[in-house]
Amino acid sequence: MSEQVLLSEVQNLLKDIQDELSLRLVGQQDLIEALMIGLVTGGHVLVEGVPGLAKTLAVKTLAEVSGLDFKRVQFTPDLLPADIVGTMIYNQGNGSFSTKKGPIFANMVLADEVNRAPAKVQSALLEAMAERQVTIGDVTHMLPQPFMVLATQNPIEQEGAYQLPEAQLDRFLIKVKLDYPTPYEELEILRRMGSEKDIRVSAVMRKDYFNVLKQALNQITVDESIEKYIVSLVVASRSRENRLSFTKYIEYGASPRATLALYRVSKVRALFAGRSFVIPDDVKAGAYPVLRHRLVLSYDAEAEELDTDAVIEKILATVAVP
Repeated sequence: MSEQVLLSEVQNLLKDIQDELSLRLVGQQDLIEALMIGLVTGGHVLVEGVPGLAKTLAVKTLAEVSGLDFKRVQFTPDLLPADIVGTMIYNQGNGSFSTKKGPIFANMVLADEVNRAPAKVQSALLEAMAERQVTIGDVTHMLPQPFMVLATQNPIEQEGAYQLPEAQLDRFLIKVKLDYPTPYEELEILRRMGSEKDIRVSAVMRKDYFNVLKQALNQITVDESIEKYIVSLVVASRSRENRLSFTKYIEYGASPRATLALYRVSKVRALFAGRSFVIPDDVKAGAYPVLRHRLVLSYDAEAEELDTDAVIEKILATVAVP
């Protein structure tokens, strides 16, 4: 299959997936785009937003459209690692142990309100996200492929909420922040969902399509100047030079994993746009979801009420564009 035919086929597939998602989701283009980036790359996605913004519905719909096995875990303060990965069960009849696998053994796992689980659960989830394997007893089990964790967190939770450790946040490819819909979009939500009719979506993709997606992504070229631009943005987040306007706002910058993530996301954005090559605008747009959960801001940023997006904007304004 030629490069042009492959890219054209994949772009049509992605459009079909987006059309199916739009049957149930009104607006929320950032969410749809983030989920599709996760789908194409196989990366984990963190979604932050207040309750009622269709985060869970979006992930469930993506699983239906992509034909993947789907499991949902509601994270709570009393959750145990065994509730996610599984456990060993003793068979009294023959005196042996058998393995009961948990909900993590699925292609697409929705970790709902992931910031409400304690450290031991986060540690178990981190192994699954990082190594794509889990350990039950003394046996290591590989997770099914493809494997994606799509996690949601509520930014207004105070009681019974835990801040995710930086090591785990770094394992998420991107983080998307959701806002309330516009009045026009909310009116459309009312008309579409108010009747409580079951809106059906079609599975337009199969598991074996993921190899095609990977092939298409490998066909996207990245010029050397763009590669250097990606590295410069990430390295700038670690800079301690006083002459840079954003230095005092960052306590800790992004890791090399952010460089790889920005590289992959930039290629996906080029694919979405129907191009076989990456341009600086792809990198700029990808910088926000890739870096916003990887920067640890300083007290100065907190004092000036700056969030990570505002600091990323300063970095983009400072680093020279090729």
